[in-house]
Amino acid sequence: MTENTIQDSDAFQAAWDEPQKSALSQGELDKLTEDLIEALKTVYDPEIPVDIYELGLIYRVDVNDDRDVVVDMTLTAPGCPVAGEMPGWVETAVEKVEGVRSAKANLVFDPPWDASKMSDEAKLALNMF
Repeated sequence: MTENTIQDSDAFQAAWDEPQKSALSQGELDKLTEDLIEALKTVYDPEIPVDIYELGLIYRVDVNDDRDVVVDMTLTAPGCPVAGEMPGWVETAVEKVEGVRSAKANLVFDPPWDASKMSDEAKLALNMF
């Protein structure tokens, strides 16, 4: 038996190239995504009357097969007075979504937030058109 026998086999190559299957069906993932967005829209920056999702403060939401959710988010400014509290608000909102096992919110500052990340809905609410 040679060193490369397994890697050179057709079965190995086919399995390696095959997309990994998720424990969540596409329908379940779509519903969970909608529910997560709705939950994130319940969290507001206390100084701005627009939710954090429409403000563009949510950079990434990752859901694993066990329905653990990790959110990468930022703030409008690094010195935001609620910087220590807002990730907890996000985790609490996400954990209320049916089927979610756990939630973790990570603060990131790269790329820095700016008004171009806001949705049209947020710009309209803040008279920024």
